[in-house]
This record gives sequence, C-alpha cells and structure tokens, in this order.
Amino acid sequence: MAIVRPYKGKSLWEFPADYTVVDIETNGLSSTVCEIIEISAVRYRNCVKAATFSTLIKPSRPIDAFITNLTGITDDMVKDAPGIVPSLIEFENFVGTDIILGYNVNFDVNFLYDNMVLHLGRPLKNDFMDVLRLTRKALPALYNHKQTTVAAHLGISVEGAHRAEADCIICNAIYNMLK
Repeated sequence: MAIVRPYKGKSLWEFPADYTVVDIETNGLSSTVCEIIEISAVRYRNCVKAATFSTLIKPSRPIDAFITNLTGITDDMVKDAPGIVPSLIEFENFVGTDIILGYNVNFDVNFLYDNMVLHLGRPLKNDFMDVLRLTRKALPALYNHKQTTVAAHLGISVEGAHRAEADCIICNAIYNMLK
C-alpha cells in the first residue's frame, strides 16, 4: 500500500538558478522503519554556491555494517551528534521555501517529509527537481544512471561519494553540465 503524502511539493521539470541541493544518508531504505543519519544541503544563488548546511544525526540504534561500508559513517562518529528533532529544525530553517534539487530526490524528499511529520508535526512542502530524471533524458545510452557512473562519464570527481555533502556537490556538477 502506497504512503500518502498530501502536502508533498511538486516534481518540477525546469532549470532554476536559485535552489538548494539536498542529500541524506540513512541506516536503511524504508522511511517508516529506518533513520536519517546525515543531512546536507548546499544553497545556490544564480548557480553559485552560497551556503552549506551539514549534520550527522545520532540514530536510536547501531548503524548496520553495510551502511558503514557504503558511507563510512560509524557509530563512533554519530555518538555525540544531535538528535533528529534539532537536525530537522535546522534543515527546515536552512532550506526555507527553496526548490530542492537532488539525485533520485524522491527518496530524500520522502524520508524528510515522513520524518518531519513524525517529529515536527509538519511536512516538507518544497517543490523539487530530480537530476536523475535529467540524466536519463540527456544520456539515454549510458549503461546505468547511478550518480557516480554519470559523474565519471562527465569527468566529474566522485571523491567522497556516498557522504551527503559530497553527493550534493557531485549532483550540482552533473546538473550544471547537463542543463
């Protein structure tokens, strides 16, 4: 059964110059069971980096070894991190009403939406643009459209990939090359 998100923003097909690239890292794939362990957002004005927000988040249970191997985020790194509520409030204040850009952004937007409803009593309402969707249109013959594959194809460094802030930077580079 599909989760209904009545106040979720619209998926856009446009190329804004003012936006915030958002990426999260989680300790699993289900927004109703798993937790956000990192949020990053990079604000761009006229396609120029203007500000950055990034935080690790202390989960309620240990991070799975698969996630640690993928992201490099360990239990020790998050043991003194803030909890989800102050992190979501800071994120919400940072992103404001900006259009959110992201790679496979529905995943991030849905996780953030569900967590904001659960912990803050209000949803994430920002409209969003999926850069993955753009890559599928612009590069249809590419053998897959993973962010690291597309970046490598375009000559963009993937150093630090699978950490939220680095993924924001990589996503923005792809967006600017393809638009």
